[in-house]
Amino acid sequence: QVQLVESGGGLVQTGGSLRLSCNADGIIRAVMACYCQAPGKQREFVADIHYGGDAKYGDSMRGRVTISRDNALNSIYLQMNNFKPDDTGIYYCNTIKNWGQGTQVTVGS
Repeated sequence: QVQLVESGGGLVQTGGSLRLSCNADGIIRAVMACYCQAPGKQREFVADIHYGGDAKYGDSMRGRVTISRDNALNSIYLQMNNFKPDDTGIYYCNTIKNWGQGTQVTVGS
């Protein structure tokens, strides 16, 4: 069982930026990913990153998000820019079928 803790969410204005973090409680050599669950919708893939740094992005935030990883800190980071109201949701970290508790992002107009 891996414990994942997300942080960095909050209220952001349309067009604003946030940096989300996810920390694991142990060494993770697997892919680490971020998903977003908007109100009333299923979780949607945002981005993932392999241990070696290869990254992949979902369609919803492609071009507006950059994922990075610090293996020494067992952490991933998502720099998110140019937020839109539809980006509102809970952002979850995932690895090896484990989920964090999520961090809420609310985009105001």
